[in-house]
Amino acid sequence: MKKLALAAALSAAASTAFAGSYAKDDVIIEAPVIVEETTQASTSAGILVPLILLALVVAVASAD
Repeated sequence: MKKLALAAALSAAASTAFAGSYAKDDVIIEAPVIVEETTQASTSAGILVPLILLALVVAVASAD
């Protein structure tokens, strides 16, 4: 009975020891993520379009 219990204990210990092992073919290495920041062409381009639209609205409002 002691040999059976010892065999069961060793069997359980051996199965948990290999449960999470990595095989050489199972390893997946992911490529690093590269983030590039874009630069704006000019800072005045962001304000130029709204100013033109505002001038058009003022011109249409004053024409009435």
